[in-house]
Amino acid sequence: QVRLVESGGGLVQPGDSRRLTCAASGLPNFTYPMAWFRQGPGKEREFVCAIGSSGRLRYCADSVKGRFSISLDRTKNIVTLQMDSLNPEDTAQYLCAAGLFSNSSRGYNYWGQGTQITVSS
Repeated sequence: QVRLVESGGGLVQPGDSRRLTCAASGLPNFTYPMAWFRQGPGKEREFVCAIGSSGRLRYCADSVKGRFSISLDRTKNIVTLQMDSLNPEDTAQYLCAAGLFSNSSRGYNYWGQGTQITVSS
């Protein structure tokens, strides 16, 4: 059974940094590309960053490029989203996903429950 568990959410101030982690279990030898999506209040689910199963391929949305980065630790089956220079528009529930290397949610079969990031002064 595949299980993705996100952690690291919370209330942060504009300009702060935050690191989210996604612990994956049930994925054979971490062979699935992983990604982070987010969904703000009243908004559709939005792609954030994706990383290939080897960690060499990485891609982030223009809205977060230069501020967010994605990495993975294959020994621990953990995917990390490092978020810097956070602003109120980054407020959303952040979800971890496993599936194809894609910027579309349709490419992902497995999803975590999400962790909330609120950026406010």
